[in-house]
Amino acid sequence: MSLLPSRTSLFDDLFRDMASGFYIRPLHGDPLPSQIRLDLKESDDNYLLQAELPGVAKEDIHVDIHGKQVTLKAEIRQFDSQSKDERALRSERYYGSVSRTVELPVEVAPDQVSARFENGILTLQLPKQVETPAPHRVTIE
Repeated sequence: MSLLPSRTSLFDDLFRDMASGFYIRPLHGDPLPSQIRLDLKESDDNYLLQAELPGVAKEDIHVDIHGKQVTLKAEIRQFDSQSKDERALRSERYYGSVSRTVELPVEVAPDQVSARFENGILTLQLPKQVETPAPHRVTIE
């Protein structure tokens, strides 16, 4: 890990503060989010996970569940279009992939999970796995 600020962040901050009205930032100025923001709540029989995925199509979201781990993946796409009569001065949209993995205290029942995507928020109902251990007889030596 480097203790020095990155070159791009140092100069971006300097020019943003000093000359914000005098120049136009380059296209694709904002970076891809580093991770998906989410809220996670627990009740007696399930978990409720809500993740922010603004600007993502429902078809580009993938949820994988493996035991206690829930992985969210999203593909963010940007389509630049420019006509002959116009010139893009600034674009703050981005494209790429983001993902996030959360480990829960208890395994999830994958066949009972429900998912809904509305207004840029992915909501997952994650029922807890009901484990009833099989009886086990202990042999005495």
